[in-house]
Amino acid sequence: MLIIWRIVQMAFVRKWRMVGAYISMIGATIAYLLLPRYFGLAIDSVKDMLVGGVISYNTVLTIAAIILGLSIIRGVLSFFQTYLGEATSQFVSYDLRNRFYDHIQHLNFGFHDKHHTGNLMSRAITDVENIRMFVNMGIVRTPYFISLFIVVAIILLRMDLQLGLVAVSFMPFVAIQSGFARLRMRRAWLVIQDMMAELNTVLQENLTGQRVVKAFASEDFENKKYNDKSQEVSGAVINAERLRVSNTAFTLFSFQIALALILWFGGSRVINGDMTIGQLAAFVFYMQILAMPVRMSGMVVNAYARAASAGQRIFEILDMEAEKEEAPGAITLSGVKGHVKFENVSFSYDEGVPVLKNINIEAEPGKIVALLGAPGSGKSTIINLLPRFYSANSGRITIDGIDINDVTLKSLRHNIGMVQQDVFLFTSSLQENIAYGKENAPFDEIVRAARIAQLNDHIMSLDDGYDTVVGERGSTLSGGQRQRMSIARAVLLDPPILILDDSTSSVDANTEEEIRKAMEEVMKGRTTFIIAHRLSTVHRADEIVVLDNGKIVERGTHQELLSKNGKYREIYELQLRPQEEVLRDMDVDEDGHVIVGGRASR
Repeated sequence: MLIIWRIVQMAFVRKWRMVGAYISMIGATIAYLLLPRYFGLAIDSVKDMLVGGVISYNTVLTIAAIILGLSIIRGVLSFFQTYLGEATSQFVSYDLRNRFYDHIQHLNFGFHDKHHTGNLMSRAITDVENIRMFVNMGIVRTPYFISLFIVVAIILLRMDLQLGLVAVSFMPFVAIQSGFARLRMRRAWLVIQDMMAELNTVLQENLTGQRVVKAFASEDFENKKYNDKSQEVSGAVINAERLRVSNTAFTLFSFQIALALILWFGGSRVINGDMTIGQLAAFVFYMQILAMPVRMSGMVVNAYARAASAGQRIFEILDMEAEKEEAPGAITLSGVKGHVKFENVSFSYDEGVPVLKNINIEAEPGKIVALLGAPGSGKSTIINLLPRFYSANSGRITIDGIDINDVTLKSLRHNIGMVQQDVFLFTSSLQENIAYGKENAPFDEIVRAARIAQLNDHIMSLDDGYDTVVGERGSTLSGGQRQRMSIARAVLLDPPILILDDSTSSVDANTEEEIRKAMEEVMKGRTTFIIAHRLSTVHRADEIVVLDNGKIVERGTHQELLSKNGKYREIYELQLRPQEEVLRDMDVDEDGHVIVGGRASR
């Protein structure tokens, strides 16, 4: 019930719309409840006229006019009730979607490491829609159904106590059955929504991994995987619908039995003269009004069950602690020179499994620090701690002597530029992708950044130039072009500190040379941390930090570390020396083409 109460509170943020919906509901209900009485009077009037032989058109016309007027009033007020209810539900879903979206923007990287994109999309779309349906059906219309049921039951008891008791005799059975059905359906819908998230994940992975699917001719395998998961979802939904339909069928069956008893006993009372035919007709009309909330009870129970399970999944995310709050009075980091220090920093992703152990690194302004080590040695973790993607468990990191935990996240990250190997590009223009992070940058600055990144000539060769729309995830650009886009972003941001994943293993020699030139240009005057994979990077680093199993095992320049015959020498012999031998055979011609063995590579 706590989840339902939280949804109700969100709906009443738009309290005047809710008040308008309830006022319209009350008026529509009153008009609706008056109609059977006048139908009964009309029937008795016609009967009296037929029996007495005197026809009073005025009486019939008056009753007809009243019935027409009540019907119009009910129709108008029902329109406002429905409109205001739907508007409120749309506003709730709008607020909830935006709140959910904003919240996941501020959750740390650990959260995104554990939650799949498809699962989050399912919560943001399917679960929010289930809550929207509940607001309209459960919060706005349920009071209408309940009040209609209660008032009609009272009217029936006042019209004829014995027949009224027969009419409401099925209510206890319906209440008990609906209670059990709601509990079963909530469990069923919780399972379904988890399954829907898994199905969404399969779909999302298939669409984003189409190149892999087609490269391995795995279309049939993917079809089977999706079909199997879709079949599971369909089976679970059918089971939930069976519960809903069973509940509705039981409710209607109980009601129909009560109605049959009314016609039996009521007909006897009319025959005996204890009740007029108009009164019996009015009684039956009221029973038909009573049928509407009875019929809708299954949908209401279903809406409550779906909202409870959807709310549980949504609030599970919303209740997670957002990224570490900034310290009270956090300052804006400005005028940064780029003096970075890691002081006894330790970190672990999971409690008890240390990834970094007592890391000490100092990078003076304008210096280049290369991080070298085997996969899993902690290189990426170090560069992820600097912009506070993760927070260190112990020790501290300072920039110009200021602890990064004492500054605002926005100012911290605006002073740190990242050039990543796996570059994510949005489905928008090249200009907008370069300016991401500095959306209001002047066009001439964007062009300058592209020139430094060795990308301007390619952009200008395109028909639409900087207005060219990039395909999904940058699929219309080559690997080297995507990486230069990342370099252009960093140049435009103009940060004093640069983090660079220097891997170019996926590009050809020409592209590698162009990226090297771009990197050299962008690193000028900046404090740079590089995950080193190439010999050229290692050679120009002011300090090389060698990591092994989360610890710094060696540090120094290229020549200093070679002379130690330690871990660096081992990596050099296995990985870097073969590059050096290839580079001895390489040159660059006048057109900028890399020459290998005397032959230009194009």
